[in-house]
Amino acid sequence: MAATLSILIPAFNEEKTIHLILDKVLAVNLIGKLDKEIILVNDCSTDQTGQAIQSYINKHPSVSFNYVEHKINKGKGAALHSGIKAATGDYLIIQDADLEYDPEEYNILLPPILDGHADVVYGTRFMGGKPHRILFFWHSIGNQFLTFLSNMFNNLNLTDMETCYKLFRTEIIQSLSLQETRFGFEPEVTAKTAKIKNIRFYEVGISYYGRTYEEGKKIGWKDGVRAIYCIFKYGLFG
Repeated sequence: MAATLSILIPAFNEEKTIHLILDKVLAVNLIGKLDKEIILVNDCSTDQTGQAIQSYINKHPSVSFNYVEHKINKGKGAALHSGIKAATGDYLIIQDADLEYDPEEYNILLPPILDGHADVVYGTRFMGGKPHRILFFWHSIGNQFLTFLSNMFNNLNLTDMETCYKLFRTEIIQSLSLQETRFGFEPEVTAKTAKIKNIRFYEVGISYYGRTYEEGKKIGWKDGVRAIYCIFKYGLFG
């Protein structure tokens, strides 16, 4: 029986791009003959995201979809919590509903896990020769600062703690007690995973097609402040 990759896609007001990212996910031929489980979590979108998802699912009856809908908006982290609980695959990867990350690169992240070398693989935007859209100077400085702090408290040497592309053995991420409901998810999950005895982290270089705020980017400076708080909280106290 083939192993399964659970692809977790949180969505909030992504009616314009959700069908495009799903097309890309379906088009990927996964290495290792992996099956796909696509978990969609609609975090109480105020646009037509829910209808767009339901329409897409109806048009692809042979695909394994798992649709979760929040009745109130809880935040990206909370959407990820719901998706993690719902996952039934052997491995789990996080995929944003926008077009900043390319699902074809699942096959770059998978080899360290499938070869038995890794338990967790992060896709870094700051390593390797893949294309990267040039956007905000202070975002890049902030990202590097947050990654530095996270590494210091967790005794890691990651280059991109804030990356969307995080691949886990499913039993590992489901074993964590996660609390952060917004963008504090990234430092929290990194800190709590790093504290697992004998955990094996890997990083691989990926591409990045970033969005501007006009194009729908949602993270702001308040999320950066929260991330610093989370690094201290979970880095020091678990």
